[in-house]
Amino acid sequence: MDAVRKPRVGIIGTGAIGGFYGVMLARAGFDVHFLLRSEFSTVVEQGLRLNSTQHGALTLDPVQAYASAEQMPPCDWLLVGAKTTSNLQLAPAIVQAAAPDAKVLLLQNGLDVEDELRGVLPDSLHLLGGLCFICVHRAGPGQIEHQALGAVNLGYHSGPAAADPALSRAIVEEGAGLFREAGIDSQAMGNLHQARWQKLVWNVPYNGLSVLLRASTTPLMADPDCRQLIQDLMQEVLQGAAACGHVIPQAYAQQLFKSTELMPDYWPSMYHDFLHQRPLELAAIYAAPLAAARAAGCELPKLRALYQALSFIDRHSA
Repeated sequence: MDAVRKPRVGIIGTGAIGGFYGVMLARAGFDVHFLLRSEFSTVVEQGLRLNSTQHGALTLDPVQAYASAEQMPPCDWLLVGAKTTSNLQLAPAIVQAAAPDAKVLLLQNGLDVEDELRGVLPDSLHLLGGLCFICVHRAGPGQIEHQALGAVNLGYHSGPAAADPALSRAIVEEGAGLFREAGIDSQAMGNLHQARWQKLVWNVPYNGLSVLLRASTTPLMADPDCRQLIQDLMQEVLQGAAACGHVIPQAYAQQLFKSTELMPDYWPSMYHDFLHQRPLELAAIYAAPLAAARAAGCELPKLRALYQALSFIDRHSA
C-alpha cells in the first residue's frame, strides 16, 4: 500500500453491500467517498447507520456523499456494490471517479459479471471480482442491517497487470489488505472464474427458491422436499462447474448446506429485489452458468426449470 497515505476508496452503489463495506473501511481510517442516488439527501442529513450483530450499532456521520461522480475526487479503489443489472449504466460514473491506474472491484453475485463491464471501461483500469459471504440487507434509506458473516474473496479479472502474474497477485493482495485492516476476513483467489462457480453453489438454490417459494432460509431448510431440492440444485452447479473445468469438492457443497442450517434466518438479496419490484439478477446467476455448461455439453435441468420460473415472475412483477 501507499506509504504516505491510505488508498482513497470510492463506493459506487451505496446499498447494503456498498454501505456495509464502506462504513467499515471508513471506520478503519480510509478516505471513503460514497456515490448515492435516491438516498443522497437522507444520508447527508442523517449519515449511514449500520446495525450489526457482530460490530454493534455504528453510525458514519458526516458521510462524504455525492449525487454525481463528477463531484468525487479521483479514487484509487472503486467498490461497485450495485446490482449487475445496472453495470452498463454505471460505467460512466466508474470512469469519472477513477484515478489513473485505479482498481475497480465488483462486489457482485453471478458468473462472468466482469465481462460486460470490461468492454466499456478504459484499458488502463484494473478490474477485479469480489465474492461477498455476508448476510446483510438495506432496511431503509441509509440504514443497513448486518446479520452474519462478512468475508470478501478477491480475484484479478483483467487490465494492465493481466500479463504479469506477480503484479496482478500484488494488486489482489493489496485489495484483500484493505478489508483485513477494516477487520474483515479477505482472501486472494488465484482463479476468479472457479471462485464464482463456488459462490453459485449457494446463490443458485437459496436466491431463486426464496422468490419462487416466498420463503427465507429457515423454512426452506426445515422442509424435507425443499432440502432435497436445494441439494439437487447444488449438485447441478457442481456438475456445471466440472464441465467447465472447475472441480469443486463435494464437501464444499455439504459445508455450505450445513452452515446455512446454523446461520440466522435470512432473506437472500434476490427476494429483496423481488419485494421492491427491482429486476432480478437472472442473467448473472442463472443464464450465464446455464450457457457455459451447455457450451461444455452439460445440461442442468433443475437449474434451468428454476430459471424459467423466475423469468416468468420477473417479467410479470415488473
